[in-house]
Amino acid sequence: MTTLAGGTDTLTRDALTVLQPGFTGTTAPDWLLRRLGEGLASVGLFGRNIASPGQLAALTARLRAERDDVLVAIDEEGGDVTRLEVRSGSSFPGNHALGAVDDVELTHQVAHELGRRLAACGVNLNWAPSADVNSDPRNPVIGVRSFGADTELAARHTAAYVTGLQSAGVAACTKHFPGHGDTAVDSHHALPRIDVSADVLADRELTPFRAAIAAGTRAVMSAHILVPALDPDRPATLSRRILTGLLRGDLGYDGLIVTDGMEMRAIAGTYGIEHGSVLAVAAGADAICVGGGLADDATVLRLRDALVAAVRTGDLPEGRLADAADRVRALARWASTAGRTPAESTGSEVGLHAARRALTVTAGSAAGSPESFKPLTEPPYVAALTPVANIAVGDETPWGVAAELLHLLPGTVTGTFSAADGKEGETGEEAGRAALQAAGPRRIVAVVRDEHRHPWMASALDTLLAARPDTIVVEMGVPQATPRGALHIATHGAARVCGRAAAEVIAGL
Repeated sequence: MTTLAGGTDTLTRDALTVLQPGFTGTTAPDWLLRRLGEGLASVGLFGRNIASPGQLAALTARLRAERDDVLVAIDEEGGDVTRLEVRSGSSFPGNHALGAVDDVELTHQVAHELGRRLAACGVNLNWAPSADVNSDPRNPVIGVRSFGADTELAARHTAAYVTGLQSAGVAACTKHFPGHGDTAVDSHHALPRIDVSADVLADRELTPFRAAIAAGTRAVMSAHILVPALDPDRPATLSRRILTGLLRGDLGYDGLIVTDGMEMRAIAGTYGIEHGSVLAVAAGADAICVGGGLADDATVLRLRDALVAAVRTGDLPEGRLADAADRVRALARWASTAGRTPAESTGSEVGLHAARRALTVTAGSAAGSPESFKPLTEPPYVAALTPVANIAVGDETPWGVAAELLHLLPGTVTGTFSAADGKEGETGEEAGRAALQAAGPRRIVAVVRDEHRHPWMASALDTLLAARPDTIVVEMGVPQATPRGALHIATHGAARVCGRAAAEVIAGL
């Protein structure tokens, strides 16, 4: 076996090359720098790694001092899922808001500006956009991360996002193949199953991915979902039928295939991350994403050694591992070239502009028309009816309208209410009564997130509106429930700019 400079043999180097690990802290640990020298080609960043744009730029510069063509990846969708602005909320609305506007040029501009900011910080691979068609309104993990439930809308905006992001020199990674929209299970916790026919999949789930491939997406991320019509035995990430037969063969995709996080329970809970990683590469994946929850040298070494051992026992063809490593290096070469010329800005306010356009303002049952609404002049009480955040979003990112209303109407007060002990539907009335008592005489602004998925939240609103029909309702999730209240504002996402846009309407700006 060939041994390369530094004592790392070709097989071991290839095994390191296909890994995309994360790490803890805001500076690069010694173990990570050492592995970059041995062949590691990619690093994944999360909110825990980012304190400021300057700090992030210094971090990526340190990584490139060790390996100048390193792929620095991030899960920056804008909207609810943000890493650049994890502690403040995003300056860009997410996919659902862009889909609500349905202006592909605006989507291109937003993606380009987001990509420009990533590139300025040294990030060159973004695990975005989500091309999932959110066909199941109960979906607990996609929701506003999708452009919508309409297939053609999702397809045209996926393509616009890919071209916008890549025009800024950042590789797009379209996800979650073959489509995570028609499920009511979160793959962070268990293995979702999509029971529809191959024809439905072809017409609905696969259409946005075809659009992304036609637009030149540099990477595609697999989903940890079981799709029996395509493969009754293995989830997509581990399925040769899906990754090699369908994505490579039928759809003609020739770029990088990245797995979703291998530590997610849908894979780790059944196959284990070592065996799962071997199966994924054998199935056709080129890069193994791990590090959302596991982020240390021991994990990297376990995965490296599992891949090497699988080649030596014949469970993983050496040529397949070499091909995967070559694809990683090819994307690294593209990214290092594409990012050399700084992209021009499309305007620092493009995100807020998009969020304003995305608002749907309607009169609820207690008002005649939106035009009859009189903006607030006195500081209100904001009752935030707060669900448990899914893991992709995280619970550290602020959301709502309280901070923005406080800026526009000083003296605004807020309270947070949720379902106690997870007893959905049993605590809603109690939460509503508590909000009424806390509000006192102040006008109430009730902020919800996916009211249709949370019976307790609907019950809390029932209680609030029965006592105070002049309550303003702001829906910051998917607006499936019937609009109600003195005014109903659907923001189509919970990014900071979405909260700002809603607050402006409430304050009459």
